[in-house]
Amino acid sequence: MSSMASLLRRRVQVRILTVQKKAFSSSSGEGSRILTVQKKAFSSSSGEGSTGKRIEKILIANRGEIACRIIRTAKRLGIRTVAVFSDVDRESLHVKSADEAVRIGPPAARLSYLNAPSIIEAARRTGAQAIHPGYGFLSESASFAQFCEDEGLTFIGPPASAIRDMGDKSASKRIMGAAGVPLVPGYHGNEQDIDLMKSEAEKIGYPILIKPTHGGGGKGMRIVQSPIEFVEAFLGAQREAAASFGINTILLEKYITEPRHIEVQIFGDKFGNVLHLNERDCSVQRRHQKIIEEAPAPNVANDFRTHLGQAAVSAAKAVGYYNAGTVEFIVDTISGQFYFMEMNTRLQVEHPVTEMIVGQDLVEWQIRVANGEPLPMNQSQVPLLVILPLRNRSVVSGLGLNWAESNEMEQEMKTYSYLKGSGKKPEQNVLSNTAGFGTIRHAFEARIYAENVSKGFLPATGILHHYRPVPVSSTVRVETGVEQGDTVSMHYDPMIAKLVVWGENRAAALVKMKNCLSKFQIVSDGSFIGYLWDMINLVAGLPTNINFLQKLAKHWAFENGEVETHFIEHFKDDLFDDPSNLVLANEAYDAAKFSAVLVAACLCEKECCSLKESPPGGKSSLSIWYAYPPFRVHHSARRTMELDWDNEYDSSSSKILALSITFQPDGNYLIETGEENSPDREVKVTHLGNSDFRVEVDGVSSDVSLAVYSKDQTKHFHIWHGSHHHTFRQRIGLQLSTDDEAAHNSSFEVASHSPGTVVAPMAGLVVKVLVKDGAKVEEGQPILVLEAMKMEHIVKAPASGYVHGLQIAAGQQVSDSSFLFRVQAHEISSQYPKPNCIFLAILAQENPN
Repeated sequence: MSSMASLLRRRVQVRILTVQKKAFSSSSGEGSRILTVQKKAFSSSSGEGSTGKRIEKILIANRGEIACRIIRTAKRLGIRTVAVFSDVDRESLHVKSADEAVRIGPPAARLSYLNAPSIIEAARRTGAQAIHPGYGFLSESASFAQFCEDEGLTFIGPPASAIRDMGDKSASKRIMGAAGVPLVPGYHGNEQDIDLMKSEAEKIGYPILIKPTHGGGGKGMRIVQSPIEFVEAFLGAQREAAASFGINTILLEKYITEPRHIEVQIFGDKFGNVLHLNERDCSVQRRHQKIIEEAPAPNVANDFRTHLGQAAVSAAKAVGYYNAGTVEFIVDTISGQFYFMEMNTRLQVEHPVTEMIVGQDLVEWQIRVANGEPLPMNQSQVPLLVILPLRNRSVVSGLGLNWAESNEMEQEMKTYSYLKGSGKKPEQNVLSNTAGFGTIRHAFEARIYAENVSKGFLPATGILHHYRPVPVSSTVRVETGVEQGDTVSMHYDPMIAKLVVWGENRAAALVKMKNCLSKFQIVSDGSFIGYLWDMINLVAGLPTNINFLQKLAKHWAFENGEVETHFIEHFKDDLFDDPSNLVLANEAYDAAKFSAVLVAACLCEKECCSLKESPPGGKSSLSIWYAYPPFRVHHSARRTMELDWDNEYDSSSSKILALSITFQPDGNYLIETGEENSPDREVKVTHLGNSDFRVEVDGVSSDVSLAVYSKDQTKHFHIWHGSHHHTFRQRIGLQLSTDDEAAHNSSFEVASHSPGTVVAPMAGLVVKVLVKDGAKVEEGQPILVLEAMKMEHIVKAPASGYVHGLQIAAGQQVSDSSFLFRVQAHEISSQYPKPNCIFLAILAQENPN
């Protein structure tokens, strides 16, 4: 942090400037002002630097949040948009947002979003002049870029030659070595003989990293610790590479044991100008995929930052690059050296954090460069400085921002965080409509996924019954491609949204991210990739990684910027629940009981409000029995409620919380749990509308949100208050006996399968069957390979014994929860098998990083 502080001190001479009206000029006029200090604007006409007619209609060859993101900028520039969709995306948000939409095929990506001829035909049918590929899918396909050019369409991205050079990781490393860019020791040759590869691995020295030469996002990557593991890891990586990218060539690299993942955003134009827009740290990852990114990188010296940026620019110039790209480096935290890893020839998932710190719309840059315009600035004009326009809302609409009301904005300006303590006064026009305010900024992006963290981050699917992201503002963006009622599909990446925040420094931005994560509300019924015995405890709904992101953000090492790619592994004891920790288990139980009290009070209040509005028999027959509070003779009205809570510290069973609610004469609720050392709570509730309440307990008033949905004769309740989020269940139309817990548990268990039975975790394709029916197997031995939810997972034997009932074959589709096989031994254990018998490997093409 000291290096960052010194950098800030060296940049202290900042002037407050007026935003130039001519910059980023277009037919939109006043709405086209820029956000950062700059002297040179994009060409305002199709004259200088322009190669022909300007783009007026863009087809977005993608889906989800990135398609919505591109559409926003295009609309601000007055450019019409065309969406493409598969059958399952017909009602998706990106389809609704575009001016036109064209069906391109069935749900499978290879038949729709990877179907280049269908996409080109959609562009022809709609008269689109350009295609924006987004990220993933065809964005790094040199053949698709060339296809667009051959068909007279503008590909909004780099030239096909650069994609080809940088898409082959082996070839790119040879090019980078020739350009003087530092490389990790490894083997990047074309020869793929397994004996040769094993020999090369010995020369490099273990541990080594096996990775495909094409693609990204950790798909096909293997860390190999010893020669014994090499062959199996190599063949598995080849298979996944072929399935994901159509090319199965592999490269080998020395595995750096304590690395950071730092990448540099570069941009080039068609005149040979290339610059970098500072760096991003993407070290916090799970399954080799990023989940929190930030810019600028923490704890980085200014000289290091300069050299890193220069290396990235050299890499881009070596392949004649233009448009947006990202050069990824691996940094050895022990030696302090950085090495070229790969170049992503597209817009990155995490590009919003760069937009936040430089105040530019990178999608707009992409479109302008595709139009043949030069870059708007040179390297010396790229700051870690943002000029905030005061009341000009249209300029930032492409970034997904919704500037606060002018009073709030003026208050932010008056903080003068950069000039604080300098004794200087702001210029007279600082609060005028065209004024800007300069300040160093820091930004975070947190990726919100539908996944079960405790089960190895297994992806999940389901319907979003309740979806309420945090409100956007001048410091908060939410990039999403879904809305309430949508389904998180098994066919594509399970990312629900990207939460992007910024602040005047890292600490302020981190506070903002923690607060926003605590208020991000998602409720869905769901299923996830797992075994039968794991599914028992997830009927409450779609799991997300929000709680895990909160733990990451609150961790002391993350707060200090001490990040590296093994962060989650190194601090797993802090980040994952420990069932043996009785102190934490008791704290969790107390928190759940308090949340249950609030749920009961809010439900009663909502019912009372509903009865007042629509009493039985109509308002004309309003009875005192339905008064508020309900009238009873010689006593207060009472009711009981049982809520079922899944205890994360005891996954073997759920906990029933029995509550007694007494309606008080003053309209409050007295709620008793019946447990010793558990105080009765008097709760005052005000229903604010929909799912929002104001609740007062023990003199403390707070906001509460309650989401409710029903499925399979069960009501599901999700409650948010403060930083807490709890889920509960309640059977509909069935009186649960507290003396017969087994009767309750059976309703959430699947009794039709005996222990040792393995069922399909979800609908998918059988890729390979590895043993025959009747074969003797050992616990953990691979039985078959399934492809589902854009992941390849090897189904292993849950116990030692003999395989029975294995009747499926490669190429066969299996339905969700269908029987696959069972393993029987001479002595069948009554214990459930261990749940860690799935080996996961990323297969997706859509969300590659």
